[in-house]
Amino acid sequence: MDYSIETAPLEKLQSDCVVVGVYQDLQLSPSAAALNDSTQGLIAKIISRGDISGKNGETLLLNVIPDSVIDRILLVGLGENKPLSSKNYRKVLSATVNNLKKTQIKSVACTLAETNVDGYDWQWKVRQIVEIFSDAVYQFTQLKSDKEIESKLEKIAITAPESEQVLAQAGLVQGKAIAEGVDLTKLLADLPGNICTPSYLAEQALELGSKFDKLAINILEEADMEKLGMGSFLSVSRGSRQPAKLITLDYQGGEKNSKPIVLIGKGLTFDAGGISLKPGLGMDEMKYDMCGGATVLGTLLAAAQMNLPLNIIGLIPSSENMPDGDANKPGDILTSMSGKTIEVLNTDAEGRLILCDTLTYAERYNPDVVIDMATLTGACLVALGRIPSGLLGNDDDLCNDLLAASETASDSLWRLPLWEEYQELLKSNFADMANIGGKDAGTITAACFLSRFAENFRWAHLDIAGTAWRSGQAKGATGRPVPLLSQYLINRANSF
Repeated sequence: MDYSIETAPLEKLQSDCVVVGVYQDLQLSPSAAALNDSTQGLIAKIISRGDISGKNGETLLLNVIPDSVIDRILLVGLGENKPLSSKNYRKVLSATVNNLKKTQIKSVACTLAETNVDGYDWQWKVRQIVEIFSDAVYQFTQLKSDKEIESKLEKIAITAPESEQVLAQAGLVQGKAIAEGVDLTKLLADLPGNICTPSYLAEQALELGSKFDKLAINILEEADMEKLGMGSFLSVSRGSRQPAKLITLDYQGGEKNSKPIVLIGKGLTFDAGGISLKPGLGMDEMKYDMCGGATVLGTLLAAAQMNLPLNIIGLIPSSENMPDGDANKPGDILTSMSGKTIEVLNTDAEGRLILCDTLTYAERYNPDVVIDMATLTGACLVALGRIPSGLLGNDDDLCNDLLAASETASDSLWRLPLWEEYQELLKSNFADMANIGGKDAGTITAACFLSRFAENFRWAHLDIAGTAWRSGQAKGATGRPVPLLSQYLINRANSF
């Protein structure tokens, strides 16, 4: 969609529909009041007869506006006439776009950024409009014969007063960049495993790198990884006919000697579980086991579009995990790049096996911080559901920065403990550690495993198994945690 900031009066904007907010108790937002005056009190009459109460998220589309140049008006309930919480503001925006995309409306003038939101300015409010509208109209049609999409929306003009033009434009730039990153992440994740292979992910990274001068791409092949001693990573790809790739993205937007932020994303393009085969029911969703890798690509795209003054390294270990005569077996012992040995008790705990070597590889960049994200454990879904992603790490300041970013981005996190007592569960009689810790605290023991390879830098781990995609009737990728990571990077850029 095409987004713009407009400062002209509503009656001078060329659009199919004007969106205005109304409060409870017959109170109108400033734009609704102006439209009411120019339409001979139409909005007040509609509200007074009870067709819309002003409850938060309630909508009413007026299709006929007598004696007016405006074709349609969408009334959206804002709730009580006081500053909205960030969640209620986003609820208003979701209700708005969900109503609009069911119509034949192509162009919209949206006045909702004028709504007072507790603690947030015009930049944030405009950004939320772009992010939420773009997210709602995304539809996967690439592999369908009928490529017609549900929404007809093409142009969104976000109204703002002259005094807020600078902030509104900044929000527009950020929103469009993050929305593009989310769309890329969702598209890659929604592709099936027979198309989105490790080689395909590598090709997408190369294509992304060709678009930005500050972004360089390098692909490590299995022979390169073997020379580096990545025995843990390579053990996972042994059962697949698809060669593994270690995709590196190097974004140089900051000072030459500035330490980079390293983002690592698990890129299992399909996970059958290996010899420890997963149940057949729902296994199709294991194409989403590369959502961490897709997130790295989406976040680097957003950072490059925003031209952030940071140095960022993206690392995507990508492979399949399949059963084969040469696949990992329970009881095998691997030697990781760090030299630490690992007893494989479950071949379906493979994500940590590719991540641990990538964490060791990240040391060569002398990182300021390292953040990995992975659809790592079903235990995280059991513990936290599908609302927050799990957060664990070895540095309180980094974890607190991520939590703060999650609040601003409305991309929720919940921190879990990484106590020394949990490390005991990874003991092995035959190797330095086992790759699983038993049935208890699966998300925590997985992070404990990774922490052993992150001892030399500040590190945080995001378990996105419950948040990277939706199941059931609404099955599809969410694009999370691109908004969270983008906000973290924005905050870092603003801290200089």
